[in-house]
Amino acid sequence: MGSVAAFMNLLLCAMPLISGANPELISLPSVVNGIRGKPLFVAVEKNFNEEGAQFQGTWFQLSPNPSHLVTFDNSKVIHDMVLRETLEHITPPNISLNFTSLDEADEGDYQLKINIILNGQTESETVIKNVKITVNVPLSIPVVETSHKGTLVEDQDNITLTCTVEKGTNPKYDWFRNNYVVIPSKRHIFLQDNSILHINPVKKEDIGAYSCAVHNPISHYQSEDMELSVFYGPYNLEVNCEQGLKIGEVFTVNKGEMVFFDCLADSNPPNTCVWISRNDNSTEVLMTGPRFELASHTLGHATNFLCRAFNNITNKQDETQFTIVVANLGKERENLVQEETAVSSLAVIAVFSLLIIVCMLIVLFWKSCHPSKAFMKIYSRPIPEQKGLHRSGHEDATEDFGIYEFVSIPEKMESREASCRSLTRLDSARDLHTTIYDVIKHVPETPTLSLMK
Repeated sequence: MGSVAAFMNLLLCAMPLISGANPELISLPSVVNGIRGKPLFVAVEKNFNEEGAQFQGTWFQLSPNPSHLVTFDNSKVIHDMVLRETLEHITPPNISLNFTSLDEADEGDYQLKINIILNGQTESETVIKNVKITVNVPLSIPVVETSHKGTLVEDQDNITLTCTVEKGTNPKYDWFRNNYVVIPSKRHIFLQDNSILHINPVKKEDIGAYSCAVHNPISHYQSEDMELSVFYGPYNLEVNCEQGLKIGEVFTVNKGEMVFFDCLADSNPPNTCVWISRNDNSTEVLMTGPRFELASHTLGHATNFLCRAFNNITNKQDETQFTIVVANLGKERENLVQEETAVSSLAVIAVFSLLIIVCMLIVLFWKSCHPSKAFMKIYSRPIPEQKGLHRSGHEDATEDFGIYEFVSIPEKMESREASCRSLTRLDSARDLHTTIYDVIKHVPETPTLSLMK
């Protein structure tokens, strides 16, 4: 076992030499965000014991202009390298990179290359780490600008929205409509890193408040809302009437009434409505406007009408037809409405009445039957000791023992019963037909006989 453990320890010690560089000896962030004109510290952590270890390394700037920055070892910095004015000297054993004041020239990709000889080793390990440094300027509040100053027409116009930022670096853009993110589609196209939103063509669903948000690693702002209006329609055209009865496209109205019809549609701007009477062979324009007034007595039979809505801006139109039937409804329509209301009210009353009746029945049953007392008697009655004992129902009726007499009265149509406790009552009933029975012939021998004595 000891030889196996020694071999494992030797293998672990040899693994760094076999695998080459150990990247965990040095750690630093992959991206560091700085602010222009502010100092920046790129921290480097050494994950090894510095006592007895030797290291030597160099910082390079890879882009945009490759150059050496500084070379160092355990105790000193090699000063024959030309240092950047914004770069401080490295003070070993601290090998972190320090900038006194960042400018645009400091932005780019950097690399740290270091050779390390750990205590007890003879060969060095080379570690290479890269880091990207960004120099940012805080963003200003963005402004949304539009290419179209007038009102847009659905399916005819298009619009371009531009998010403009006067100050700041590395902005990222997002677009919102009514505080919801605008998603790219066939009609919604994003250009120039999302700073431009192009909508072609515009539609009714594009109406809303548009804004853009910008952010970079050190700031975040959102613009004010810009309202976008679109002319559209007409959609969902229908005819309504507060009088009479409507079934589908048929209105039944009272004879002799003045009836009013409204032609409604979803449209911007509001439609121009034309009311037309349609016969079998001809049509007649009756009036123009959103409301149609009709004296029902002028109609002698079912008549067909047409409402045509036209949008003067979108040049779109829609129409719907309906039929008017004149009848003697009286107050039938009002009665129908009242019946619906009465039915719903009666349903509520019936439910409450049923609940009240059930509660009353429960209370009456409880008071008349005394179920609690019955349960008490059942559970308090002693359990008989003998199994299969015959129960006559008169085990406790000690007062019922005696001789009973049945008396028949001839003058009466029906017989009556009379009882007495002794035979002396026979002297006072000589004129009656009597029969005497000894009711109690035998009493079973049970433990209750001792109680009757």
